[in-house]
Amino acid sequence: MKNQTIVLTGGGTAGHVSLNQAIIPSFLEQGYDVHYIGSKDGIEREIIKEAFPEQPFHAISSGKLRRYFSLKNFTDPFKVLGGVFQALVLLKKLKPQIVFSKGGFVSVPVVMAAKILGIPVVSHESDVTPGLANKLSLPFASHIFTIFKETLNYLPSHKSTCTGSIIRSALFEGDRVRGLEICHFTNGKKTILVMGGSLGSKFINDAVRNNLTELLVTYNVIHLCGKGNVDDALLQLPGYKQFDYVTTELPDLLHASDYIVSRAGSNSIFEFLALKKPMLLIPLSLAQSRGDQLVNAKIFKQQGLAEVIQEEELTPESFMTALALLTEHEADLIGKMTAAEAPKTPAEMVNLIIHYAKTK
Repeated sequence: MKNQTIVLTGGGTAGHVSLNQAIIPSFLEQGYDVHYIGSKDGIEREIIKEAFPEQPFHAISSGKLRRYFSLKNFTDPFKVLGGVFQALVLLKKLKPQIVFSKGGFVSVPVVMAAKILGIPVVSHESDVTPGLANKLSLPFASHIFTIFKETLNYLPSHKSTCTGSIIRSALFEGDRVRGLEICHFTNGKKTILVMGGSLGSKFINDAVRNNLTELLVTYNVIHLCGKGNVDDALLQLPGYKQFDYVTTELPDLLHASDYIVSRAGSNSIFEFLALKKPMLLIPLSLAQSRGDQLVNAKIFKQQGLAEVIQEEELTPESFMTALALLTEHEADLIGKMTAAEAPKTPAEMVNLIIHYAKTK
């Protein structure tokens, strides 16, 4: 097959990178030359370069458009404009057949530049309601995929399709024994994996650490606490393993876990669903977000796929109560997860991207 090029973009949070990370191997298998455009200091650079050190990564200028007053709202549009010019230069040089955008503000200049150059853009929205970056990119996209059927209510019907979740194959290749060995857990207790997002959550970290003495009587705890949030005083505590952030180890840690405590980002919760891990979701509050995680958590709760506690209600006592409910309802949760629709494979997603790009 003649070599073809695809440009992937997306960043700012791990959720805006994980799908791209999942589909890169399938594009490579189909003979595509894969390039990634992200920001210089964003988490996407670290994730992609660690997972695919040989794949080209191009950094461009990126601004953030905030929903609240900030002096940076007056300067960041110029960063976005600079990013558009940088993306134009890159895309003219790379001549990709497709641009695939996972969202995040770094993607906005890329899809704008692609539209100017007549390159088909396929986007993906993970949350129930589209994020601001995807809203801004929507006029420039040829097609947009969604995970939730409810999201189609917010998008033009002629260029939107619900695909369901897409789970990277590496997730299913995790090994429980290897995960327990990474954490040095040998006591046979059940294991809780706590995830507060790539930046961590003080609310969740405090709720866990304030209950550690009681938790460790019954459980081992793997704590992904966010960069800079490792507590050195707890490094040698038996049964408690802290990480600021993990990448390649995550599949093993997920398989080593019996229960998950997490934020409610859609990529993560669909991964837990695919692995049939009972989950306690603590979504980001409206004070810290646009509310997308609140909607994600509500839908999973309504479908019997998760237990939920709101951040405003989170105390050391309420955390333990919610965790008790999770373990009590474990069998019901796993039953509902088993009956849920199976996720698509990365190869299936790649074929959909290529198909919709070629029809535009």
